[in-house]
Amino acid sequence: MAAIRYGDTILVIDAGLMFPEDELLGIDIVLPDITYLIENKDKVKGVLLTHGHEDHVGGLPYMLKEVNAPVYGSRLTIGIAANKLREHDIDYASLQVVKPRDSIDFGDMQVEFIRVCHSIPDCLAIAIHTPLGIILHTGDFKLDQTPVDGETVDFRKLAEIAEKGVLVMLSDSTNAERPGFTMSEKVVGNTFDSLFGQCDGRIIVTTFASNVHRIQQVIRTAEKFNRKVAVSGRSMVNNVQVSSELGYIDIPPGILVDIEDISQYPPEQMVIVTTGSQGEPMSGLFRMANSSHRLNVGKGDMIIISASSIPGNERSVGRMINQLYQIGASV
Repeated sequence: MAAIRYGDTILVIDAGLMFPEDELLGIDIVLPDITYLIENKDKVKGVLLTHGHEDHVGGLPYMLKEVNAPVYGSRLTIGIAANKLREHDIDYASLQVVKPRDSIDFGDMQVEFIRVCHSIPDCLAIAIHTPLGIILHTGDFKLDQTPVDGETVDFRKLAEIAEKGVLVMLSDSTNAERPGFTMSEKVVGNTFDSLFGQCDGRIIVTTFASNVHRIQQVIRTAEKFNRKVAVSGRSMVNNVQVSSELGYIDIPPGILVDIEDISQYPPEQMVIVTTGSQGEPMSGLFRMANSSHRLNVGKGDMIIISASSIPGNERSVGRMINQLYQIGASV
């Protein structure tokens, strides 16, 4: 979360949450300190969302209970946010859908939205024009020249902003400090092809519930190998439903089955997409590894962890992988 203020106008960028580290016993989630916003709630004119990941929208319900301001975001981001607000019985929020290159006048500040790429569709950078200069908030992004949805970064608009001069750039791009380029999301599809072709049993894929592009590639690969797909984990089920309803995930007819019905299909015809790539204690894969899930994992099952460990989660993920090996699965 970031707050930009000029005069009597405050604009909030993103409202995320984070999950606790191992030593934070008894803590379920960690939220930003919004004391300043509560003290100046009459000046908060809008909440600008860059994308729909949990660490950028997960704290929105908690903020809006204290500071009810209009929320602006792309169609998918607003769809995900609306779903979270329903879970918290918040029906009074003003949710406004914006498109890339839209602009909004907030009086002291004017805002432009710019298309960028990330692991979830419909991501936006935000240029805030103030009397002192332009503040560019990139949101999370990567320079993917062949994204799954074909929507590349709007370099032309970024160049226009650069020509005007940027006072401050707030930028976030994982592994930006490393040399080289991030591989395109489409490359992951080739890896799925290879792994699916090696497995004669059931395949369980775990990734971030909000990684819509990755889920789409799992579905496409499952269709190619004549497998059905079941979705497990509340956040995964919710995001697949929202993304499908809004047209961001293409699910061929008959390929998606209810997790309750997977026993009707032989293992070699099933793919299960679940949460738990970070070893979260209540996630689908974690419970499978601990034999506390309705789905019994064992010999013949292939587990694909399609996400890098977030720094600090390595030990949790490592313990989960060890448990999966112990019950006979391949990882």
